[in-house]
Amino acid sequence: MLLQSIPIKVTLANLKSSCASCALHELCLPMGLSAGDTERLDQIINVRHKTERGDYLYRSGGIFRSLFAIKSGFFKTFSLGDEGQEKITGFYMTGDILGMDAISSDRHHYNAVALEDSMVCEIPFSELEELAGSLPTLAHQFHKLMSREITQDQQHMLLLGKMKAEQRLAAFLLNLSQRFALRGFSSDHFHLRMTREEIGNYLGLTLETVSRTFARFQAEGILQVNHRDVTVKDSARLAALLDHYEPA
Repeated sequence: MLLQSIPIKVTLANLKSSCASCALHELCLPMGLSAGDTERLDQIINVRHKTERGDYLYRSGGIFRSLFAIKSGFFKTFSLGDEGQEKITGFYMTGDILGMDAISSDRHHYNAVALEDSMVCEIPFSELEELAGSLPTLAHQFHKLMSREITQDQQHMLLLGKMKAEQRLAAFLLNLSQRFALRGFSSDHFHLRMTREEIGNYLGLTLETVSRTFARFQAEGILQVNHRDVTVKDSARLAALLDHYEPA
């Protein structure tokens, strides 16, 4: 199912949906921009997309035209192997930007699918480039976001390298906790939008290993787990698992 487009003209009279008044201002492209420069950015973001759970935001191989800032919701990105097997490459939440992988080739390398009903702001890349050329602060913020994306990819490769199963899951949960906290949500209690099978796919673990590790963390009093609801009872012990990580 393809995403549903909802055209919305962003104006100063409609501040509720503008970049300046968005609760994600400090996470997204407008960070550091003046009110006037933020208004200029508003003017190129003239489309919001409602993406229902299971919808594709874009598909691998599709022509790259825009970046997508997640206003609300949760997405996963993945590639497909030769035999159609899915390989999850990332999970993205409110405040993240999707589509940066396509900048170098002008085509998307991955599929992006909503894990829950979501809303994204579409940012036409050609217009963003032109605007960034005249706004050094916007260009700097965009480069910071690209650097963050590269860092996250490198950290994920480290996860899939030498870490044990419990360390991979601990790192994943701590990362989610920190990301929720940055967005003003609870860092200790959150609802997982992805299944355990999807977590295992992303971390390079089997479903059985993920389930067994969750059960172990709960038995040891580190977590309380109720289906997809997770409460971190002892974040220090969770972090201590990573302290014992010794790369080869």
